[in-house]
Amino acid sequence: MEFFLSNFAPIMFAGLIVFLLLGFPVAFSLGACGLFFGFVGIELGVFPSSVIAWLPQRLIGIMANDTLLAVPFFTFMGLILERSGMAEDLLDTIGQVFGPMRGGLALAVIFVGALLAATTGVVAASVISMGLISLPIMLRYGYDRRLASGVIAASGTLAQIIPPSLVLIIMADQLGRSVGDMYKGAFLPGFMLMGLYVFYVLLLAVFKPERVPALPPEARTYREPNGSGGYTSLAVLTALSATVSIFLARNMEAVHSWWQGQEVTSVATDEKVVVAMCGGVFLALVIALLNRATRLGLLSRLAERVTFVLIPPLLLIFLVLGTIFLGVATPTEGGAMGAMGALIMGWTRKRLDMKLLKQSLASTTRLASFVMFILIGATVFSLVFQAADGPKWVEHLLTDLPGGQIGFLILVNAMIFFLAFFLDYFELSFIVVPLLAPVADKLGIDLIWFGVLLAVNMQTSFMHPPFGFALFFLRSVAPEKPYVDRVTRKIMEPVTTMQIYKGAIPFVIIQLTMVGLLIAFPQLVTGSLDKKQEYNMESIGEQMRDSLPATDSGYDTAPGASEEPATTMPQSPGEATGTTVVPEPQSAAPDDDPMKAMQEALKAGSKK
Repeated sequence: MEFFLSNFAPIMFAGLIVFLLLGFPVAFSLGACGLFFGFVGIELGVFPSSVIAWLPQRLIGIMANDTLLAVPFFTFMGLILERSGMAEDLLDTIGQVFGPMRGGLALAVIFVGALLAATTGVVAASVISMGLISLPIMLRYGYDRRLASGVIAASGTLAQIIPPSLVLIIMADQLGRSVGDMYKGAFLPGFMLMGLYVFYVLLLAVFKPERVPALPPEARTYREPNGSGGYTSLAVLTALSATVSIFLARNMEAVHSWWQGQEVTSVATDEKVVVAMCGGVFLALVIALLNRATRLGLLSRLAERVTFVLIPPLLLIFLVLGTIFLGVATPTEGGAMGAMGALIMGWTRKRLDMKLLKQSLASTTRLASFVMFILIGATVFSLVFQAADGPKWVEHLLTDLPGGQIGFLILVNAMIFFLAFFLDYFELSFIVVPLLAPVADKLGIDLIWFGVLLAVNMQTSFMHPPFGFALFFLRSVAPEKPYVDRVTRKIMEPVTTMQIYKGAIPFVIIQLTMVGLLIAFPQLVTGSLDKKQEYNMESIGEQMRDSLPATDSGYDTAPGASEEPATTMPQSPGEATGTTVVPEPQSAAPDDDPMKAMQEALKAGSKK
C-alpha cells in the first residue's frame, strides 16, 4: 500500500494507457480514468474530497472559453468551401498552369493543398477533395502511383500547420498562449514545409522524369485562338503583382507610419507578407476586371481564369489571417468572418443550397462535439492528476535529462512521434501537451516555439503507415479495383494500400527534417512574433517625478504658505515619512496633465 500511495501519479498514468489499449473511446477513457482514481485517491487520503467539488467549475470554464469558438467557425468555413467546388476549380486551373512541365500536376497539388490549408484548416476536407479530383488525372497521364498518393496525403496535412489550423487553436489553449501568436509563429514554418515538398518533386523531375510526366498537349484546355498557351500575359500580370507586393513589403514601415500617423520602425514578417500579398492580388483583380469590362483583350484566357479562380480564396485568406495579424480581430472573430465569407463565396458561385448548408452544419457539430468531449475528459483526468502531484512527477522525470533544453526537446519529439502512431493530434494536445508545457516553461523554452514544434511533429500522425488518418482518407477515395478512365476509355489499374504507404514515407522524412530545422533554428518561429517592450521602471519614475508641478512634488514648500492642515507626500519610493506641504492655489498649466506626463514617461523609459 505504501508503494501505491507514493507512486499514485505514475500508476494513474499507466491506468490511462491500459484504458486506451483496451479500445475505449479516448474521451470516455480520460473521464473514467480520472473519476476512478479520483474516488480511490479520496478513499486512501491522497488528496481531499474537495477535489471533485472543483470539477463543475472547471467544466463551466470550458464552456465559457471564447478561444474554442474558433474551432466550429473554421471547420464550418472549410466545409462550405470544400463542398462549393473551390478545390475542384483550383486544381483544374493550377494544373493547367503547371501542366506543361514535368511534375506540374504534383506541384499543382502542393500549391492547392497550401491554399486549402490557409482557407479551410481541415485535413480531411483537403485530402478527400484532392484525392477525388487530382488522383484520377495523375493516374491518367502516367504518374507513379506511390508519388501521386504521397503528394496528395502530404499536401492535405499542410492544413495541420498552416494557419488557420485547428490544432494550433487547441495548442494555444493548452499552452495558455495567444492563438494569434501561435498563427504568427507557424506562418513561416508552414510555407517552408511546402517549399520542401516542392523541392522533392523538382528533384524527381530532374532525376526520375518517368515518374512525373508533363501533361500532353491535348490535355491543355485553356488555349488562345492562335494556338498559344497564353503564358506571356500571365507572366506579365504575375510580374506586376509581384513588383507591387515587393515594393509594399520593403516599405511597410512607411505605409504603417502614414496610416497610423506616427513613426513605425519595425513590422512583423508575417504581417508584411499578408499585407503585401493583398496589395499584389488587388492589382491583379483590378486589371482583370478592367480587361473583362472593356474587352481590350489584355489578358489571355489562362491569365483571366487564373486571376478569377485564385482571387476569392486569397482575399478570404487576407480577411481571416490579415485581420488577425494586424490586430483588427481576434481569432474567434476572424473565424466568424471567414465562415461568413465562405457562405458569400458559395452563394456567388451558385453552389450553396439548403442541402449543402445542412450537411456542413451537421459535420461541424459532430467535430465540435468530438473536441468538447475530449476536452471534458482531459479536464477530469488532469484535475485528479494535478491533485496527486502528477506534474511534479513529470517535471522530475524530464528536467533531469542530460543535454538540458536540447535533450528535453529530442526526447519529447521522439515520444510524440511514436505516440502519433496510435493517437491523433486532438488526443495528443489534450493528454500530453498539458504535462509537457510546465516543464518546457521551467527550462526557459518559448512556449510558442514549443507549440509550433509539436504541431509540426504531430503532423506526422496523419502520415504514419499504417495508422495515418490522411492515408485512411485517401484510401477511402482511391480506386480499389480496375476501372475505365472516363477520358481515355482505357482500363486503369487500382491503387493498392501498400503503394499509399510507400508513397507516404518520403514525406514523413521531410516532416521530420522540418522538426530538426525548427530545433536548430528557433528564430524561424520566434522571429515572426512581436517584440516584447522592455521598460526601465527607474527611468519612468524619474520622468514622472520631473513632470509633476513643483508645488505637488513633495520636495519644496510653496512660498507664502500659511499654517493650515498639512499634506504628507513620500520623499522617495518606499519611504514612509514625508514633507509637510501646503499647496498654494494656482491654475494648472496645460502641460501638467498627469496622463500626458505618464505617457511621455513610458515612451522615454522604453527608449532608454
